[in-house]
Amino acid sequence: MMQTPFKTIGIIGKPSDPSIATTLAVLYTFLKQHHYTVMVAKDSAHFIDNPLVKSCPINTLGQQCDLVIAVGGDGTFLAAARAIVEYDIPLIGINLGRLGFLVDISPDQLIDKLQQILQGQFKKENRYLLRTKIIRNGHIIHEETAVNEVVIHRWVTPSMIEIITKIDNVFLNSQRSDGLIISTPTGSTAYSLSAGGPILHPSLNALVLVPLNPHTLSNRPIVIDDSAEIEISFCQTKQINALVTCDHIEIPEVLISDKILIKKDPKPIRILHPEGHDFYYILRNKLNWSSGYHNDPHAIKS
Repeated sequence: MMQTPFKTIGIIGKPSDPSIATTLAVLYTFLKQHHYTVMVAKDSAHFIDNPLVKSCPINTLGQQCDLVIAVGGDGTFLAAARAIVEYDIPLIGINLGRLGFLVDISPDQLIDKLQQILQGQFKKENRYLLRTKIIRNGHIIHEETAVNEVVIHRWVTPSMIEIITKIDNVFLNSQRSDGLIISTPTGSTAYSLSAGGPILHPSLNALVLVPLNPHTLSNRPIVIDDSAEIEISFCQTKQINALVTCDHIEIPEVLISDKILIKKDPKPIRILHPEGHDFYYILRNKLNWSSGYHNDPHAIKS
């Protein structure tokens, strides 16, 4: 067995994508050959052609493992992160051939990079989640976590919604818009970016609030400290429903009388990257920056 603090390793795959089967098989075989105990999330275990595969539901995987590996895209990684955040175990992301902001190990590098990480050669990074509470008549009626962002949208109405935002109980603004994105640094390269928000480096202790199609053009994104508690309420008089999403998990039928409290979850997700991981390289690759510059030390030579 390799020198490693990890004994039991969990695998979470993209359940709806049969193209992960090859990568899962390579990963599973590699870990078993090195005498690790391997647990596979139930919804992707059928992609591994082995009757002896141990599986369990994704939400109990964290109880049994010292490390979890997510295989798929950034969406699979987000689901894995939410499932294991309570258990304080690290997470590794393997992509399916397309580099992601979170899944940074490619299938053709899988064995080499994983071997290095399992031997203790890795770069560790903490990413924090947001915890959202929907308050109705003084009671929490729903609670959800998000790695990327929490979004308040107008829902089933042609009208804009009118949102009041408080930061640590201090009034920030009221706005008429299609909604509001509250994003972590991790989410700043996702929906927030497409709505005109800034890119935040993952190491920043910050959150960004980005209005969606605001009625007033002077209503701009604002970056705040991530220790703040954000309170969202509604100020229209006509009863409408709003939709709150945490990453892509929907909390429908939020009433205008409800309050939405958003705060950083105290437990981070610990991500293990291969040594040499470079956030700026991933930005250049994903956003097609500097395409005419040929001296990139990380560029893959064809």
